[in-house]
Amino acid sequence: MPDPDDVPTTEEVATRTLSIMDAAWVGHGYTAPNTEVYPWLWLWDSCFHVVIWQALGRRDRSTTELRRLLETQDGTGFVPHMGYQLDPDAAKEFWGRAGASSITQPPMYGHAIAQLLRAGVEVDDAVVERAERGLRHLVEHRQRDASGLIEVVHPWETGCDDSPRWDHYCPGIGFDLERWRRHKRALLATIERGAAGEPLANPAFGAAPVSFSALTAWNIRELASTTGRHELLASATELADAVAARWDGDRSTWVDGGPAASTSGRFRTADALTALLVVDDRRQRDVAVAALADVDAYGGCFGPRGVHPGEPMYDPASYWRGPVWPQIAYLIWLGVLRDPSAHGIADRLRDRTIAGAVLSGFAEYWDGDTAAGGGAVPQSWAGLALVLAKTRTISPSSSG
Repeated sequence: MPDPDDVPTTEEVATRTLSIMDAAWVGHGYTAPNTEVYPWLWLWDSCFHVVIWQALGRRDRSTTELRRLLETQDGTGFVPHMGYQLDPDAAKEFWGRAGASSITQPPMYGHAIAQLLRAGVEVDDAVVERAERGLRHLVEHRQRDASGLIEVVHPWETGCDDSPRWDHYCPGIGFDLERWRRHKRALLATIERGAAGEPLANPAFGAAPVSFSALTAWNIRELASTTGRHELLASATELADAVAARWDGDRSTWVDGGPAASTSGRFRTADALTALLVVDDRRQRDVAVAALADVDAYGGCFGPRGVHPGEPMYDPASYWRGPVWPQIAYLIWLGVLRDPSAHGIADRLRDRTIAGAVLSGFAEYWDGDTAAGGGAVPQSWAGLALVLAKTRTISPSSSG
């Protein structure tokens, strides 16, 4: 069994990350998550790539990818979750449009811009304006649930497409992977759209995840804190308050709104803990952080388990049903860091996630207890391990 306390040095992580990112760089100005499995541009992947390239000292690629991920934005502010720069007609019939998809993903571009600006990297005003319009579109035009949370029109919009949180919406009895795959495709036809084709609601889905609203609120705050653009801060506070109101003390998690609010929207998953990025209630935070440190809860040997092992559907090797996901681990780590008293737990989350990324071969996701990689190997967003490694206060030569 690998030793979770055997943390690779920052130099080792940097060397491997640079090799992976260089090999995945596409001539059209973005990083393919995996050139064979995922050759296209994905929105939140590319936002994380911006952060990783900055950590590697490649400001040119950071700013190029940032421009590229926002270039398919339409006049309403809607930002598609996929770009087909390699072949604009590749999925034209599937999405009903050329060049890009017709749904979105978590708007991580606020954080991406903030990270560049904090590092002294100049970001074009036009790019910042695009990011602000993308966030404005979500808070002003996307349908809200009665709870005040933003509704997503498709599970793909969450980035966590097979999460147990959506089991309520799987046709038939219980979750079945093939039924769910067919249903995900069918859900594209029931999306309600605006005049420009932008997705606004989906009466056949209607999920209102705490994670999507938390990430939207946080990205608004990230953008505002570094650009001085404060117009959307009231909306961010409104969303953060709506997220905090979804706390379930019996489940020790924040629960979703929408039709699954009393069923699968209550399942304990790590993506819901991204609420730590915006929730200030100390009681809620203390309970959630304690669960992240608990070896019988989310506290895996190699990062935060994606699903609480007490849930009957927990499977540490299945797509979104239990493994560690590096981008979720990164976001949760940032959320925990907001409490100075929890920095010891944050350090453990960071170091174990780094170890998991390296031992898994920089996999798309990995088993939190064995570090066995799953999905595409390597996958570029596992390079967030370098971003984590560069925050260690001990010298790289003494880590391990």
